[in-house]
Amino acid sequence: MITAKIRAGVAAALALGVAAALTGCASSDPLDSGSSASSDSKTIVVGSQQYYSNEIIAELYAQVLEKNGFEVKRNFNIGQREVYIPQLEKGAIDVMPEYSGNLLQYFDKDSTAKTADQIDDGLETALPKGLRVLDEAEATDQDSYTVTKKFSEDNDVTSLADLKDVTSKLTVGANSEFQTRPYGPKGLKSVYGVDVDFKAVEDSGGALTVKALKDGTVQLADIYSADPSIKANDFVTLEDPENLILPQNVIPVVSDKVNDKAADAIDSVNEKLTPEALIELNTKSTADKEKASTIAKEFLTDEGLL
Repeated sequence: MITAKIRAGVAAALALGVAAALTGCASSDPLDSGSSASSDSKTIVVGSQQYYSNEIIAELYAQVLEKNGFEVKRNFNIGQREVYIPQLEKGAIDVMPEYSGNLLQYFDKDSTAKTADQIDDGLETALPKGLRVLDEAEATDQDSYTVTKKFSEDNDVTSLADLKDVTSKLTVGANSEFQTRPYGPKGLKSVYGVDVDFKAVEDSGGALTVKALKDGTVQLADIYSADPSIKANDFVTLEDPENLILPQNVIPVVSDKVNDKAADAIDSVNEKLTPEALIELNTKSTADKEKASTIAKEFLTDEGLL
């Protein structure tokens, strides 16, 4: 696991203040209003992916930063890495919840890292100048190949390796970018010798993906491992003995604008973010329909961070 890191200093002192309002989500084009905010040394811009769980984590970071005296601008629901990483690199976003293995593969497509420690080491050198990662959480939320219990039992499949013995046509449903990820269909073929078709379902493993899996439109689905729908629907996440999908610990990637005090505040959240805690937070969103801001406030209060 990543331990405390040497953190870059800030070019100008961050002014103290508390944001006047919490916004649960961004506008339809969240980057329109985000580019200038980060250039203001008084404001830390916290972004999130277009994924409910990532927004909850971003809200945790935002609220704890505000508690520690920082002015925060929220730029949530931006999209996937291809959209927000360039914004991080140019300084339009200062803090982004990320996932360790996928982050490494984005910056180092030829990485041979397999274990969490190897990923941590790789991130130390893979990130471009001006960006760094803070301490990662114990919580993970990684891509998966998930099937229904019936499919698993009917085909005697519990592992990705077992899929090579399935004679019927296989289709995996996931966000469109999954098709070109190292662990997507090409990776599955390369590592396990399994051919699958691909169907784009653009909801990050959400309700549409669950429906497609349950009604047989797809036989495999990329549902993130911390999603409560896996347990709720008695789905089976296939084991991955060859580590096609890398460990995905929650990890903040930040700009040089984030000083030691801000980094320590964010780290205090990750110290409390266990796998069980993340699933519980996600359940409050998917089952209880609570807003990210409410979920974050309850968690931080319970953990003594607010």
